[in-house]
Amino acid sequence: MESSQKAWELENAVKLVDPHRDALYSYDKEEQDAIGSQRPWKNDPHYFKNVRISAVALLKMVMHARSGGSLEIMGLMQGKIAGDTFIVTDAFRLPVEGTETRVNASAEADEYVVQYLQACRENGRMENAVGWYHSHPGYGCWLSGIDVATQMLQQSHVDPFLAVVIDPDRTISAGKVEIGAFRTFPQDYKPTASGGGDEYQTIPLNKIEDFGAHASQYYSLEISHYKSSLDSYLLELLWNKYWVSTISQSPLFTNRDYSSKQMLDLSQKIRKAQKAIEAQARGGPGPRVATKDSNLDKIVRDSNKIAGEEMTGLLAGEVKAKLFNGVGAPSVQAQAPRTE
Repeated sequence: MESSQKAWELENAVKLVDPHRDALYSYDKEEQDAIGSQRPWKNDPHYFKNVRISAVALLKMVMHARSGGSLEIMGLMQGKIAGDTFIVTDAFRLPVEGTETRVNASAEADEYVVQYLQACRENGRMENAVGWYHSHPGYGCWLSGIDVATQMLQQSHVDPFLAVVIDPDRTISAGKVEIGAFRTFPQDYKPTASGGGDEYQTIPLNKIEDFGAHASQYYSLEISHYKSSLDSYLLELLWNKYWVSTISQSPLFTNRDYSSKQMLDLSQKIRKAQKAIEAQARGGPGPRVATKDSNLDKIVRDSNKIAGEEMTGLLAGEVKAKLFNGVGAPSVQAQAPRTE
Protein backbone atom coordinates (compact mmCIF):
# COMPACT_ATOMS: atom_id res chain seq x y z
CA MET A 1 0.00 0.00 0.00
CA GLU A 2 2.87 2.34 0.80
CA SER A 3 4.46 1.71 -2.60
CA SER A 4 1.17 2.44 -4.39
CA GLN A 5 0.86 5.74 -2.50
CA LYS A 6 4.38 6.69 -3.54
CA ALA A 7 3.56 5.76 -7.15
CA TRP A 8 0.46 8.00 -7.04
CA GLU A 9 2.51 10.88 -5.64
CA LEU A 10 5.16 10.37 -8.34
CA GLU A 11 2.57 10.18 -11.14
CA ASN A 12 0.97 13.45 -10.00
CA ALA A 13 4.30 15.17 -9.23
CA VAL A 14 3.56 15.66 -5.52
CA LYS A 15 6.65 17.29 -4.02
CA LEU A 16 7.67 17.49 -0.36
CA VAL A 17 8.30 21.10 0.65
CA ASP A 18 9.73 22.49 3.86
CA PRO A 19 9.32 19.28 5.92
CA HIS A 20 10.34 21.00 9.17
CA ARG A 21 8.42 24.28 9.21
CA ASP A 22 5.51 23.58 6.84
CA ALA A 23 5.69 27.17 5.62
CA LEU A 24 2.95 26.80 3.02
CA TYR A 25 0.48 26.07 5.82
CA SER A 26 1.32 29.14 7.89
CA TYR A 27 -1.31 31.84 7.54
CA ASP A 28 -0.56 35.50 8.18
CA LYS A 29 -3.87 37.38 8.33
CA GLU A 30 -2.26 40.82 8.16
CA GLU A 31 -0.28 39.81 5.08
CA GLN A 32 -3.39 38.44 3.36
CA ASP A 33 -5.40 41.55 4.28
CA ALA A 34 -2.65 43.75 2.79
CA ILE A 35 -2.70 41.73 -0.44
CA GLY A 36 -6.50 42.03 -0.54
CA SER A 37 -6.37 45.79 -0.15
CA GLN A 38 -3.70 46.26 -2.85
CA ARG A 39 -5.54 44.00 -5.37
CA PRO A 40 -2.70 43.83 -7.93
CA TRP A 41 -4.74 41.42 -10.10
CA LYS A 42 -7.13 44.25 -11.01
CA ASN A 43 -4.52 45.82 -13.30
CA ASP A 44 -3.41 42.56 -14.94
CA PRO A 45 -5.98 39.99 -16.15
CA HIS A 46 -3.15 37.41 -16.33
CA TYR A 47 -1.77 38.26 -12.88
CA PHE A 48 -2.28 34.79 -11.39
CA LYS A 49 -0.21 32.17 -13.16
CA ASN A 50 0.21 29.22 -10.77
CA VAL A 51 -1.73 27.00 -8.37
CA ARG A 52 -0.15 24.81 -5.71
CA ILE A 53 -2.53 22.18 -4.33
CA SER A 54 -1.74 20.08 -1.26
CA ALA A 55 -1.83 16.30 -1.65
CA VAL A 56 -4.60 16.05 0.94
CA ALA A 57 -6.79 18.60 -0.85
CA LEU A 58 -6.15 16.89 -4.19
CA LEU A 59 -7.08 13.46 -2.87
CA LYS A 60 -10.22 14.78 -1.16
CA MET A 61 -11.38 16.46 -4.37
CA VAL A 62 -10.72 13.35 -6.47
CA MET A 63 -12.57 11.08 -4.02
CA HIS A 64 -15.50 13.53 -3.97
CA ALA A 65 -15.58 13.65 -7.77
CA ARG A 66 -15.51 9.86 -8.03
CA SER A 67 -18.32 9.51 -5.50
CA GLY A 68 -20.61 11.50 -7.80
CA GLY A 69 -20.39 8.95 -10.60
CA SER A 70 -21.98 10.43 -13.74
CA LEU A 71 -23.36 13.42 -11.78
CA GLU A 72 -21.44 16.64 -11.29
CA ILE A 73 -20.33 17.57 -7.78
CA MET A 74 -19.08 20.83 -6.27
CA GLY A 75 -17.01 21.99 -3.33
CA LEU A 76 -14.83 24.85 -2.09
CA MET A 77 -11.08 25.18 -1.58
CA GLN A 78 -9.33 26.94 1.30
CA GLY A 79 -5.93 28.54 1.21
CA LYS A 80 -4.10 31.81 0.66
CA ILE A 81 -2.32 33.99 -1.90
CA ALA A 82 1.45 34.12 -2.35
CA GLY A 83 2.53 36.48 -5.12
CA ASP A 84 1.02 35.27 -8.40
CA THR A 85 0.17 31.86 -6.91
CA PHE A 86 -2.87 30.34 -5.25
CA ILE A 87 -1.90 28.06 -2.35
CA VAL A 88 -4.67 25.49 -1.77
CA THR A 89 -4.30 23.82 1.63
CA ASP A 90 -7.66 22.05 2.00
CA ALA A 91 -11.00 21.39 0.30
CA PHE A 92 -14.50 20.51 1.45
CA ARG A 93 -17.61 19.33 -0.36
CA LEU A 94 -20.87 21.26 -0.61
CA PRO A 95 -24.43 19.92 -0.22
CA VAL A 96 -25.58 20.71 -3.77
CA GLU A 97 -27.83 19.02 -6.31
CA GLY A 98 -25.98 17.83 -9.39
CA THR A 99 -26.97 16.57 -12.82
CA GLU A 100 -24.90 15.12 -15.65
CA THR A 101 -24.25 18.61 -17.03
CA ARG A 102 -24.39 21.09 -14.13
CA VAL A 103 -24.51 21.64 -10.37
CA ASN A 104 -27.12 23.81 -8.70
CA ALA A 105 -26.06 25.61 -5.51
CA SER A 106 -28.86 26.66 -3.16
CA ALA A 107 -29.29 28.89 -0.13
CA GLU A 108 -28.63 25.82 1.99
CA ALA A 109 -25.17 25.53 0.46
CA ASP A 110 -24.41 29.21 1.16
CA GLU A 111 -25.42 28.77 4.79
CA TYR A 112 -23.28 25.64 5.02
CA VAL A 113 -20.22 27.56 3.74
CA VAL A 114 -20.66 30.31 6.35
CA GLN A 115 -21.02 27.79 9.18
CA TYR A 116 -18.09 25.67 7.99
CA LEU A 117 -15.67 28.59 7.68
CA GLN A 118 -16.79 29.94 11.05
CA ALA A 119 -16.13 26.57 12.66
CA CYS A 120 -12.69 26.50 11.03
CA ARG A 121 -11.79 29.90 12.46
CA GLU A 122 -13.00 28.89 15.91
CA ASN A 123 -10.53 26.00 15.73
CA GLY A 124 -7.59 28.08 14.56
CA ARG A 125 -7.97 27.51 10.81
CA MET A 126 -7.92 31.04 9.42
CA GLU A 127 -7.65 30.28 5.70
CA ASN A 128 -10.24 31.88 3.47
CA ALA A 129 -12.13 30.26 0.62
CA VAL A 130 -9.92 30.83 -2.44
CA GLY A 131 -11.87 28.93 -5.07
CA TRP A 132 -14.46 26.35 -6.05
CA TYR A 133 -14.11 22.98 -7.72
CA HIS A 134 -16.53 20.78 -9.59
CA SER A 135 -16.43 17.72 -11.81
CA HIS A 136 -16.90 17.10 -15.53
CA PRO A 137 -17.51 13.33 -15.66
CA GLY A 138 -16.08 12.12 -18.95
CA TYR A 139 -15.82 15.35 -20.92
CA GLY A 140 -12.58 16.99 -19.88
CA CYS A 141 -11.35 19.94 -17.85
CA TRP A 142 -12.59 23.26 -19.22
CA LEU A 143 -15.23 25.86 -18.38
CA SER A 144 -18.71 25.72 -19.89
CA GLY A 145 -20.86 28.81 -20.43
CA ILE A 146 -22.51 28.31 -17.03
CA ASP A 147 -19.08 27.81 -15.39
CA VAL A 148 -17.75 31.01 -16.98
CA ALA A 149 -20.74 32.99 -15.69
CA THR A 150 -20.33 31.50 -12.21
CA GLN A 151 -16.61 32.26 -12.09
CA MET A 152 -17.11 35.82 -13.35
CA LEU A 153 -19.68 36.38 -10.61
CA GLN A 154 -17.31 35.05 -7.95
CA GLN A 155 -14.38 37.14 -9.20
CA SER A 156 -16.53 40.28 -9.14
CA HIS A 157 -17.56 39.76 -5.49
CA VAL A 158 -14.96 37.66 -3.62
CA ASP A 159 -11.81 37.95 -5.71
CA PRO A 160 -9.20 36.50 -5.67
CA PHE A 161 -11.08 33.33 -6.60
CA LEU A 162 -10.17 30.25 -8.60
CA ALA A 163 -12.09 27.62 -10.59
CA VAL A 164 -10.88 24.01 -10.64
CA VAL A 165 -12.35 21.23 -12.79
CA ILE A 166 -11.72 17.49 -12.27
CA ASP A 167 -12.69 14.68 -14.64
CA PRO A 168 -13.12 11.52 -12.50
CA ASP A 169 -13.72 9.21 -15.49
CA ARG A 170 -10.52 10.21 -17.26
CA THR A 171 -8.68 10.05 -13.93
CA ILE A 172 -9.66 6.39 -13.57
CA SER A 173 -8.79 5.57 -17.19
CA ALA A 174 -5.45 7.40 -17.27
CA GLY A 175 -4.33 6.54 -13.71
CA LYS A 176 -3.39 10.21 -13.23
CA VAL A 177 -5.58 13.01 -11.89
CA GLU A 178 -7.20 14.90 -14.78
CA ILE A 179 -7.44 18.44 -13.41
CA GLY A 180 -7.51 22.02 -14.67
CA ALA A 181 -7.42 25.44 -12.97
CA PHE A 182 -8.89 28.56 -14.55
CA ARG A 183 -9.68 32.25 -14.12
CA THR A 184 -11.96 34.36 -16.30
CA PHE A 185 -11.10 37.63 -18.01
CA PRO A 186 -12.99 40.86 -17.30
CA GLN A 187 -16.00 41.31 -19.57
CA ASP A 188 -14.45 44.24 -21.47
CA TYR A 189 -11.09 42.47 -21.95
CA LYS A 190 -10.18 41.03 -25.36
CA PRO A 191 -7.36 38.48 -25.15
CA THR A 192 -4.91 38.27 -28.03
CA ALA A 193 -5.31 34.48 -28.18
CA SER A 194 -7.63 31.82 -26.81
CA GLY A 195 -6.81 31.30 -23.15
CA GLY A 196 -8.67 28.07 -22.50
CA GLY A 197 -5.49 26.01 -22.52
CA ASP A 198 -2.83 25.18 -25.11
CA GLU A 199 -2.76 21.41 -24.62
CA TYR A 200 -5.03 19.33 -26.83
CA GLN A 201 -7.80 17.43 -25.09
CA THR A 202 -10.60 15.21 -26.31
CA ILE A 203 -13.96 17.00 -26.27
CA PRO A 204 -17.18 15.03 -26.95
CA LEU A 205 -18.96 16.06 -30.13
CA ASN A 206 -22.01 17.33 -28.24
CA LYS A 207 -19.79 19.58 -26.09
CA ILE A 208 -17.55 21.07 -28.80
CA GLU A 209 -19.83 24.02 -29.51
CA ASP A 210 -20.05 25.01 -25.83
CA PHE A 211 -16.29 24.51 -25.45
CA GLY A 212 -15.39 26.69 -28.45
CA ALA A 213 -17.91 29.42 -27.71
CA HIS A 214 -16.36 30.35 -24.34
CA ALA A 215 -12.70 29.30 -24.65
CA SER A 216 -11.58 32.92 -25.15
CA GLN A 217 -13.22 34.12 -21.93
CA TYR A 218 -10.82 32.40 -19.51
CA TYR A 219 -7.26 31.14 -19.22
CA SER A 220 -5.62 28.19 -17.49
CA LEU A 221 -3.10 28.28 -14.65
CA GLU A 222 -0.12 26.01 -14.13
CA ILE A 223 -0.86 23.39 -11.46
CA SER A 224 1.65 21.75 -9.12
CA HIS A 225 1.12 19.60 -6.04
CA TYR A 226 2.91 19.48 -2.70
CA LYS A 227 2.86 17.77 0.65
CA SER A 228 4.49 18.41 4.02
CA SER A 229 4.92 16.70 7.35
CA LEU A 230 1.48 17.95 8.38
CA ASP A 231 -0.02 15.94 5.52
CA SER A 232 1.51 12.60 6.46
CA TYR A 233 -1.10 11.32 8.93
CA LEU A 234 -4.14 12.70 7.06
CA LEU A 235 -2.81 11.43 3.75
CA GLU A 236 -2.29 7.97 5.20
CA LEU A 237 -5.89 7.85 6.52
CA LEU A 238 -7.32 9.04 3.20
CA TRP A 239 -5.07 6.75 1.20
CA ASN A 240 -6.28 3.63 3.02
CA LYS A 241 -9.80 4.28 1.71
CA TYR A 242 -8.67 5.44 -1.73
CA TRP A 243 -6.28 2.51 -2.21
CA VAL A 244 -8.85 -0.12 -1.27
CA SER A 245 -11.46 1.31 -3.63
CA THR A 246 -8.88 1.58 -6.42
CA ILE A 247 -7.25 -1.83 -6.08
CA SER A 248 -10.61 -3.59 -5.82
CA GLN A 249 -11.88 -2.12 -9.10
CA SER A 250 -10.94 -2.56 -12.73
CA PRO A 251 -10.86 0.60 -14.87
CA LEU A 252 -12.43 -1.39 -17.70
CA PHE A 253 -15.49 -2.35 -15.60
CA THR A 254 -15.72 0.80 -13.47
CA ASN A 255 -15.51 3.02 -16.56
CA ARG A 256 -17.35 0.82 -19.06
CA ASP A 257 -20.08 3.45 -19.61
CA TYR A 258 -17.46 6.12 -20.16
CA SER A 259 -15.53 3.86 -22.58
CA SER A 260 -18.70 3.09 -24.53
CA LYS A 261 -19.53 6.79 -24.79
CA GLN A 262 -15.99 7.49 -26.01
CA MET A 263 -16.30 4.87 -28.76
CA LEU A 264 -19.73 6.19 -29.79
CA ASP A 265 -18.46 9.76 -29.85
CA LEU A 266 -15.45 8.71 -31.94
CA SER A 267 -17.70 6.95 -34.47
CA GLN A 268 -19.84 10.10 -34.78
CA LYS A 269 -16.74 12.22 -35.37
CA ILE A 270 -15.56 9.78 -38.07
CA ARG A 271 -18.91 9.91 -39.86
CA LYS A 272 -18.91 13.71 -39.68
CA ALA A 273 -15.38 13.89 -41.11
CA GLN A 274 -16.31 11.42 -43.85
CA LYS A 275 -19.28 13.54 -44.91
CA ALA A 276 -17.06 16.63 -45.00
CA ILE A 277 -14.54 14.83 -47.25
CA GLU A 278 -17.30 13.60 -49.56
CA ALA A 279 -18.76 17.11 -49.79
CA GLN A 280 -15.35 18.51 -50.65
CA ALA A 281 -14.87 15.84 -53.33
CA ARG A 282 -18.13 16.93 -54.99
CA GLY A 283 -16.99 20.53 -55.04
CA GLY A 284 -16.33 20.49 -58.80
CA PRO A 285 -13.36 20.35 -61.18
CA GLY A 286 -10.07 21.98 -60.50
CA PRO A 287 -6.70 21.16 -58.99
CA ARG A 288 -6.70 19.52 -55.58
CA VAL A 289 -4.21 20.76 -53.03
CA ALA A 290 -3.15 18.13 -50.51
CA THR A 291 -3.55 19.62 -47.06
CA LYS A 292 -3.50 18.14 -43.60
CA ASP A 293 -7.02 17.62 -42.30
CA SER A 294 -7.14 18.88 -38.72
CA ASN A 295 -10.35 16.97 -37.99
CA LEU A 296 -8.81 13.67 -39.10
CA ASP A 297 -5.70 14.46 -37.09
CA LYS A 298 -7.84 14.97 -33.97
CA ILE A 299 -9.71 11.71 -34.66
CA VAL A 300 -6.42 9.81 -34.85
CA ARG A 301 -5.25 11.36 -31.58
CA ASP A 302 -8.57 10.52 -29.91
CA SER A 303 -8.45 6.91 -31.11
CA ASN A 304 -4.85 6.51 -29.92
CA LYS A 305 -5.86 7.89 -26.52
CA ILE A 306 -8.77 5.44 -26.23
CA ALA A 307 -6.57 2.51 -27.28
CA GLY A 308 -3.90 3.50 -24.77
CA GLU A 309 -6.41 3.71 -21.90
CA GLU A 310 -7.88 0.30 -22.81
CA MET A 311 -4.41 -1.25 -22.88
CA THR A 312 -3.63 0.30 -19.50
CA GLY A 313 -6.84 -1.23 -18.09
CA LEU A 314 -5.99 -4.66 -19.51
CA LEU A 315 -2.46 -4.54 -18.08
CA ALA A 316 -3.80 -3.42 -14.68
CA GLY A 317 -6.18 -6.39 -14.69
CA GLU A 318 -3.36 -8.79 -15.53
CA VAL A 319 -1.15 -7.41 -12.75
CA LYS A 320 -3.96 -7.68 -10.17
CA ALA A 321 -4.75 -11.22 -11.29
CA LYS A 322 -1.11 -12.27 -10.88
CA LEU A 323 -0.86 -10.61 -7.47
CA PHE A 324 -4.17 -11.55 -5.85
CA ASN A 325 -5.66 -14.63 -7.55
CA GLY A 326 -5.28 -17.53 -5.19
CA VAL A 327 -4.57 -15.37 -2.13
CA GLY A 328 -5.80 -17.25 0.92
CA ALA A 329 -5.99 -20.59 -0.85
CA PRO A 330 -4.02 -23.46 0.72
CA SER A 331 -0.65 -23.78 -0.85
CA VAL A 332 0.22 -27.02 -2.61
CA GLN A 333 3.64 -28.20 -1.59
CA ALA A 334 5.71 -30.08 -4.07
CA GLN A 335 6.32 -33.73 -3.13
CA ALA A 336 9.33 -35.80 -3.99
CA PRO A 337 8.56 -38.57 -6.49
CA ARG A 338 8.17 -42.02 -4.98
CA THR A 339 10.51 -44.82 -5.89
CA GLU A 340 9.68 -48.46 -5.64
